Amino acid sequence: MKLQISISFLNFYLRPLLSYTMGPSVKIFSGTGSQALCAKITKCFGAASGKVIIQKFSDGEFQPIFLESIRGDYVFLVQSTCAPTDNLMELLLMIDAAKRASAYKIIAVIPYYGYARQDRKDRPRVAIGSKLVASLLEKAGATRVITMDLHAPQIQGFFDIPVDHLDSSAIFIPYIEKLNLPNLTFAAPDVGSTNRVREIASYFNAEMVICDKHRKRANEIASMVLIGDVQDKDIVLIDDIIDTGGTLAKAAALLKENGARSVRALCTHPVLSGNAYQNIENSVLEELVVCDTIQLKENASSKIKVISVADLFAIAIRNAYENKSITSLFIHSQMRDK
Repeated sequence: MKLQISISFLNFYLRPLLSYTMGPSVKIFSGTGSQALCAKITKCFGAASGKVIIQKFSDGEFQPIFLESIRGDYVFLVQSTCAPTDNLMELLLMIDAAKRASAYKIIAVIPYYGYARQDRKDRPRVAIGSKLVASLLEKAGATRVITMDLHAPQIQGFFDIPVDHLDSSAIFIPYIEKLNLPNLTFAAPDVGSTNRVREIASYFNAEMVICDKHRKRANEIASMVLIGDVQDKDIVLIDDIIDTGGTLAKAAALLKENGARSVRALCTHPVLSGNAYQNIENSVLEELVVCDTIQLKENASSKIKVISVADLFAIAIRNAYENKSITSLFIHSQMRDK
């Protein structure tokens, strides 16, 4: 009898203690806008995607429902906030649901951070959309954000929670190295991209040029001039976002007109709205290399190649969970000796 009582006592008190000392586990869930990428991330991470459904109502409303317990867990929610705006609202509702389900940490994994181009008040009576989105994410209950190639790096300052800002150059640089271009030169399609392009050019000890554009209005270029020499050079254009493709197509044409031997482009986020696919297909670009931060349409241009960011985000998620640094994921920690 005493032995039975002792065993019951141990089972009652020690099992909860053992489960507690194991610490919080990782649960990775996807919104409807990033399901394909989330499946790749979880495969690289070595875990199954969490079970969640988005219940939709006839009036257009929707409600995320987690189909498994997340109490005390690290919850990673993968969702790019690209169009339509339902993607952003869905992410906010998932964060709120996770908070109310007593998740330990709620990390918003946002491969493409929408509204990032609205980062300042550049004219009277306009919103600063990227700041508003940051405030909404915090208010909903996110405790950390993991994102990639913000249109303006200073957007990190709009948050009062930690932001891990990943760099696509960790993916693009190995691709460029495999091209083995003999006269490699990098080009910025506009002045705003110069810092990003200069960092990659420095890694390769290569030259860079700038295509300086002037806009009449959004998505419409009035003029573009070339700063630098591209005669007989193999040009790689670098940018964070490709929207309509007008800027890249015009920049590629300008570079070719000035004697470039080949022109290709590497862009992180394939927004590709309007006539983008047609613009790319009809351009002089040899190829357009993009990341899978945004799901492409089925009938994409034959010139478009996709490189996955799943490995990079899987490492970032693991390091966030294990409280490890992510410095090794950036090219400034891998700069070649000059």
